[in-house]
Amino acid sequence: MVLKIMWSQMGSLMATFMFVYAIVQQYFPSQFRGYFERYTNKVVSLVYPYIQITFHEYTGDRFKRSEVYLAIQNYISANSSTRAKRLKAHDVKDSKSIVLSLEDNEEVTDEFKGAKLWWTCYKSVPKNGSFTFYPASDEKRFYKLTFHRRHRDLITETYLNYVVKEGKTIAVKNRQRKLYTNGSSESWYGKKRTKWTHVHFEHPATFDTLAMNPNKKQEIINDLVKFSKGKEYYAKIGKAWKRGYLLYGPPGTGKSTMIAAMANFLDYDVYDLELTAVKDNTDLRKLLIDTSNKSIIVIEDIDCSLDLTGQRKKEKEKDDDDEEKKDPISKRALEEEEKKSKVTLSGLLNFIDGIWSACGGEKLIVFTTNYVDKLDPALVRRGRMDKHIELSYCCFEAFRVLAKNYLDVESHNLFPRIECLLGQTDMTPADVAENLMPKSDTEDADTCLKSLVEALEKVEEKTRINEEKLMAENEEKLKAEEEAKLKAGEEDEENLVKENGHCSGKEEVKCNGTSCTKEVKENGVINA
Repeated sequence: MVLKIMWSQMGSLMATFMFVYAIVQQYFPSQFRGYFERYTNKVVSLVYPYIQITFHEYTGDRFKRSEVYLAIQNYISANSSTRAKRLKAHDVKDSKSIVLSLEDNEEVTDEFKGAKLWWTCYKSVPKNGSFTFYPASDEKRFYKLTFHRRHRDLITETYLNYVVKEGKTIAVKNRQRKLYTNGSSESWYGKKRTKWTHVHFEHPATFDTLAMNPNKKQEIINDLVKFSKGKEYYAKIGKAWKRGYLLYGPPGTGKSTMIAAMANFLDYDVYDLELTAVKDNTDLRKLLIDTSNKSIIVIEDIDCSLDLTGQRKKEKEKDDDDEEKKDPISKRALEEEEKKSKVTLSGLLNFIDGIWSACGGEKLIVFTTNYVDKLDPALVRRGRMDKHIELSYCCFEAFRVLAKNYLDVESHNLFPRIECLLGQTDMTPADVAENLMPKSDTEDADTCLKSLVEALEKVEEKTRINEEKLMAENEEKLKAEEEAKLKAGEEDEENLVKENGHCSGKEEVKCNGTSCTKEVKENGVINA
């Protein structure tokens, strides 16, 4: 009976409160309502021990979503899919899969270091009845976090930072990585200006499928892991958080595949920089600034991209210039020359290791080349290209990886023969892979391995013939040099005999002002 009376009184009290609140909202001016709400909240806080924090989707700039809101959305989506009863599915741009989020007015609980929290998703719709073609754009969403006031310091100082950090990590993990390339500098201006264009990066290469020495592979993996976790370390030593890799070796040894494996291992975007499309050093810096963190900037075949000696064509005489301008063919050639990239070695060095290279963080800069000796030493020194990786011809360990990838074979009776042949010949992993790849449904592992053995034997035979030919050429060269030396020695002896074989001669000298003649004989006796 007492409980019934208490409930009836509570109902009457709530009804009275709602009536007063409706009257205040409807008839009292906004300034008075502000005072009323403020003092009402103070009264409620005396008996209500919970604190609420609101995170709006749009703050300040209406056209840009709040990064904190997006991070919270990612965090809640990853942690609420198993606990919430009502969820929404989104096809988010640049995401690998469908993203689940809380339905409007749905609540989910979370725990952090013993503190219990409640996240609620709300949607507010404008109360005016005006018609709009885009009703969704008028809706404002926000998350409300509720927790007990005794956990205020823990939530505001630790938990919120943890949620934002985890949300950003989840976003990076779930995003669809991209492969960028730069267009001509002339296309950077106008309505559709863009420095980089992209496609989804879907290269399947991994370190597990990469054909190379296992020890060298593990060394590279350890180096990448150390770099990706080195934010505090790089800040401590005063260096920009970046690292340079120089990949060099003959064509077909897997340099491009190595870059794809690195990108997949670290979950980085790839920027394929085409230097010949960059107008000058200023545009090169603009491209660097426009790259994102967690990315790999690649310049392939750096030795062929540009003439990076810094030298420029000498100016011609004025008369020659006038003649060229009159000649339409020369004029067109001159115009084409003006359109060429004027990126210099100095500009590229500043791009890699200058002040502008510190823009952003967690970036890898990778150069590839087939001829490392052609590169300027200043370009590949340590500090710019920190790690030099030689990708050479296929070894037996790399072959075993390829055999596993292409044929699903880990051992075979032809392996010892292949190991012997690989030790005696030079064949790139690309050529080995081509021989291991079945060309029809009738070819099996035995057929492909026999094909590889035949190819290796042909290479061995060709190598032997070339070595014999080279030895024969060297022998002929040595023989010719010896004959030339003998001939030169004989000529020297003949010249010496001629000089010493002059038996007698007459020499006219002056004796006390008078001419006299003396005869000189070979034995050294002088007769007057």
